[in-house]
Formats: sequence, C-alpha cells, structure tokens
Amino acid sequence: MAEASDASGGPAAADALPPLTAVDTAATADVAVVGAGIVGVSIALTLAERDALRGAARRIVVLDREGLAAGASRGNAGAFAFSDIEPLASPGIVRRVPRWLLDPLGPLALRPAYLPRIAPWLWRFWRASGPERFAAGTAALAALNRLAAEATSRLLAAAGATSMWHENGNLHLYESEAEWRASLPGWDKRAGHGIAFEHVHGAAAIARWQPGLSPALVAATFVPRWATIDDPLVLVRRIAAAAAGRGVHLRRAAVQALVPAPEAVVVLAAGGARLHARQVVVAAGAWSHGLARSLGEHVPLETERGYNTTLPPGAFELKRQLTFPGHGFVVTPIAGGVRIGGAVELAGLHAPPDFARSDALLAKARRFLPGLRAEGGTRWMGMRPSLPDSLPAIGAARDDARVLYAFGHGHLGLTQSAATAELVADLAEGRAPALDLRPFSPQRFG
Repeated sequence: MAEASDASGGPAAADALPPLTAVDTAATADVAVVGAGIVGVSIALTLAERDALRGAARRIVVLDREGLAAGASRGNAGAFAFSDIEPLASPGIVRRVPRWLLDPLGPLALRPAYLPRIAPWLWRFWRASGPERFAAGTAALAALNRLAAEATSRLLAAAGATSMWHENGNLHLYESEAEWRASLPGWDKRAGHGIAFEHVHGAAAIARWQPGLSPALVAATFVPRWATIDDPLVLVRRIAAAAAGRGVHLRRAAVQALVPAPEAVVVLAAGGARLHARQVVVAAGAWSHGLARSLGEHVPLETERGYNTTLPPGAFELKRQLTFPGHGFVVTPIAGGVRIGGAVELAGLHAPPDFARSDALLAKARRFLPGLRAEGGTRWMGMRPSLPDSLPAIGAARDDARVLYAFGHGHLGLTQSAATAELVADLAEGRAPALDLRPFSPQRFG
C-alpha cells in the first residue's frame, strides 16, 4: 500500500506556485486572497468574473504557503453534498462519543495528548448540540447549501469544468431496520427543507441502485441531487487556471500575519516578503485562525483529520457515491477509480498521520463490497477546518472590515465553495449578500 507524498497536505511539484517577489510587492493589490484551496481559488475566479462583466480590473493576488490544493482540497471525497444540512453537533451526540472513542479505529479518535488543547473547542461543540442551536444551524446550512447548488453550476461554467460534474446521487446504506428507523428524523428534517430522497428496502431493491453490495445491507436511502466531481484536485487546477486567465496572480508565500495600516492591510509572509492590499480574504483552511489571531481575534477553529485510500481503475464498478452512516465513511467514484475515506481524528495540525485509520476504512469497505479489489491503493490524510457548530465563518474581521473571513467549512468545503465565493464577492463589493450571514458571523462565539 502506497502513501501519498502529500499525506500531510503538501502539494505535488506540478502544483507549486512561483514565490512572491519584490516585483509583486512593489504594487498594492486590490484583493489578496490567502489560501489556494477550493474556497480561495473559487473566490478569486468569482471576483475576476465579476470584473470582466463590468469591464473593470482589480489586481487580485492569491497567496498560499505551499501551492494549489495543499490541504483538504487535494484528496477529499469529491462530493457535492447539498443535502447534508445537519450540524455534527447534534442532540444526543455526546452520549455516542464514548462508544466511538472506545473503538481505536472507529469513526472518531482523540489523541490523549491533544485533549487539553482541544477541550475549549469540545465545550463549545457540546453547547452547540442543544436542540435550539441545532435547529438554527440546520436552517443556516440548508440555506447555504441551496445557494451552493445554484452557484456551483455558475462556477463550473466559468472554469470550463462542467464536464467533470456527475449528478448520480448518493446511497445511504444501513445494516438493520433499526438503524434505518433511527435515521428517519434526519430525513424528515431534510424533507422540511425541500430535499428529495427515496427510501429503499431489501437487498434486491438496493442492488438496482448499486449491484455487488453485501446482503447484510437491508435498507437504504437514495438522494438524487447528490453529485461528485472527477477529481477535486483537478477541479482546483481548472479553477485556478481560469482565474489566471482572467489576470489573477497566484504566488507562493507563507503568510504569517496581517497588519492594518491607514492605506492598506499589510500581508506579512515568511522571509520578510510583504504585500499591501486594499482588501484581504482569509481562506487558508485549517491555518486561518492564526491570521485572525494576528488581528487580535480568537476564532475557535480546529482540525478534523480525515483519512482515505484511493484504489486504481477496475477496483469496483461503482455507480454512485455510497455512504455508511453507522461507520462514518464513504465510497466514491473518483478519477476512474474508487476513493474510500472518512472518519474524524482530533489531533491538531502537527501530529504525524496514523494510516492505520485508512486501512481500517478499507477493511470495512471490503466487508460491504465483497468484490472490491483492494490492491494498489494510495493512502492520504487531510485537515478539515472545523468550527464547533459546523457552520463556516463568512464575514468581516471584528476590527477591520477590509479583512474578510471565509473558512471553517469542515466536511463541506467543496460543497459550499461556490456559494462562499459569491457571498465574499458581494461583501468585497459592498453589496447586500444573497443570504443572511448572521449565523455565519466569525464573531458568533464571543
């Protein structure tokens, strides 16, 4: 079993960016976007597209510490989960956590040494799981995902990437009628927000949607508007190329701090490089909270580390993405092969990967997909940037409206990237955004 060279988030050589130089810093940028993952490049392209429509031209510079898709955007499951509207912090979840933690390779792991550091985040997570806050969070996610479903088609068209999109739906799979019945309140909530789905019972009926599954799977729910992309990394490359074609500059710079000045915000990077920007967008994924802290603002961002294994073409004839809610993993058709991943590990940004978690997910997949050919896989670990209530931070910094935050999308960064890009573009242009952004306020945690 191979391990991806970018297991901790780093890009391949093909995705490296030219460094920020004195030539770049001599001019003030109109907008500096920090982060070249799916959210950052989507924002840059959306801004450039709007400039083209109105015959204007802002100088837009995208900065990333390593290169294109250096983090969770590189190897994620590649799904647009518009129906995924329930926050992870849900009523009753705290009672399930001990059982998950007792399984060393289960859907949730917490490295003991990291507990003191993450304890404040966990406390906020517990507070967000109350019924009222859960209901409010569900409504906010539903609204954001509705916008995302519309905005994604616009973004893909602008990037020339529409052919990469496959709306084949998703099949949520259950091992017992009791497990399926336990899922029904969540499906009722989705129905209340206009999300279509169909319940399926029996191995024969399930096989019509996906042949080759274990007969141990007795019930399923099919979601038709769920979609996948050929490869999330290739999508980031396409969007970045389209942005560069619109005049956006993409540069490598490890941004360390933002310093407000009268005429601009100074973007300070490692090695003494700096850029003066009239506006700055922080879309640096799991590293974003450090930049907020440089402005004197604490945003409780944590890292949910996810693992996967990508198998080559021929591993399994997969019709659509499969979700196994009881085990916390998904199986996705990706780049002609199959990607098996998921779960959550709480261990921060710097702990080495534990690829036994990738192996455990692969073993579970083999149990439910008996014909799966598991050889020749590549293992990967990515850092999901997550806030305690599962809502991203979208809005202005507390003390400087020239700085806009766009991070903390957790498991839904790809899903919500196009919507976030349009909302940030509205804010950058002084327009009223398409959504009420109060639920996503970066200052909502006090």
